[in-house]
Amino acid sequence: NMNELHHELKSFLIETMNLEDIAADEIGDDMPLFSPEGLGLDSIDALELVLALKKKYGIVIEAGDESSRQHLRSVATLAALIASRQ
Repeated sequence: NMNELHHELKSFLIETMNLEDIAADEIGDDMPLFSPEGLGLDSIDALELVLALKKKYGIVIEAGDESSRQHLRSVATLAALIASRQ
């Protein structure tokens, strides 16, 4: 179920990125994770996120790769990637 995966990913992001001041339902599915208008994560966060995704979902993403940036764009793009690999 994509909705469940979206919600799970939001909680996962909050936990992994230590975003205690934001609630899961405040993160939009299409909110840009690495944009100041979105969650405002940075390149260090990207590396952490990539490691955490590998650990939790067994998904290997090259952090600096252009296609990876597309996958890491939002909760929706991450969910689509995970769903396609499962």
